[in-house]
Parts: sequence; C-alpha cells; structure tokens
Amino acid sequence: MSTSIQEEKLAEKLQTVLADKIVNSQIQYGELTIRIHARDILSVSKLLRDESEFSFDTLIDVCGIDYSTYGENLAAKHGLGDKRFGVIYHLLSVSFNHRLRIRVLADNNDYPVVDSVTEIWPAANWFEREAFDLYGIVFDGHPDLRRLLTDYGFIGNPFRKDFPLTGYIEMRYDENQKRVIYQPVTIEPREITPHVIREEYYGDLES
Repeated sequence: MSTSIQEEKLAEKLQTVLADKIVNSQIQYGELTIRIHARDILSVSKLLRDESEFSFDTLIDVCGIDYSTYGENLAAKHGLGDKRFGVIYHLLSVSFNHRLRIRVLADNNDYPVVDSVTEIWPAANWFEREAFDLYGIVFDGHPDLRRLLTDYGFIGNPFRKDFPLTGYIEMRYDENQKRVIYQPVTIEPREITPHVIREEYYGDLES
C-alpha cells in the first residue's frame, strides 16, 4: 500500500472518530497534518495513544511557532485568522508505522496557553520547556515549567519574530564587583549592507 493511500485511510479514520474536534486536515509531502482546537489537545492525545486502531505511543517532537509574519495569503490558506502562536506535535505509531502531525493555536496572543501533554507522553517535558523558553507559550499542568536553554535572568523569548537580534540585556564580568552583572544592551542598532567587489566583465562569457 502506497504512503499516500495509507495517509488517506488514516485521515478518514481520524475524521470519523474525532469528528468536529478536527478543524482541518491536509496531506502534504506524504505526511498527514490535522489541526484541532487547543481545548481538545488532552482528550485527543489520550485517544490517539490509547485507541488500538491508532496506537500513537511515541511523541517524537513538540515545537512552538510564531505566525506573526506568516503573510495574509498563507494565514488564510491555513485558517490561522488572527492567531499568532501555535504548537506542533509529531506522533509515531510503532505498531502501524504511521506518523501524524497535530497543530493547535493558542487562543490568546498576549498570553498563549496550551495544556501540557506530559501526563500522556512524558517525553513532552523538555520539549514543552523549550517552547516556553523560546516562544513564551505556557503549558498548563506542566510539572516543572521553567527556562531550558536561556539563562535564568534572561528577558524575553528569543524565537518570537519581534525579538531584537541583539536582545534586551547583556552580561559581563565586572572587575570592581568581582561578579557577572546584567546591563542593557550597549550595541547600537545598525543595518549592515555587504560591500561586493567584482572584476569588470565578471560573468560575461563573451568578453
């Protein structure tokens, strides 16, 4: 059975079982993606893991995404509306060798919150911490939600599209205080334009 047929059959089963919990679905590059409401992530995840016809026993990855510069055409195509932050889950069924991608969108752009799935797939623990750290997405019910990749004194979320390239603060060792200190960034914002030098008639095959 070809991959596309497998994904189509899986999509039909999911549509039958999940019904109105699926906002939309698509098969692209041989992979099935379904979008569900954020409020349903726990119930859907538990069903996908426990139902014998799905058996998605393995969580491969969880990642955050900031759609703020996605563009009107793509936002309309994927039905994003005015939602800015999303969470993407990659699942694997070892029994059936099926893969599934789930997309949920946080309802609040100012304070994005999605339920944690650590009680269903413990592997989500550090993935959710990473998304919290880099995107500021809060995972309700997470047992230990704190920064993972940035420093404890870090300000902001560096993977958000509006986060400045230089950050907000910098740290250095202060000789007078004999310790590491934090201070506002001292780098002046500037636009860097590369200076390109080419030989005369460069690339002209007739010369």
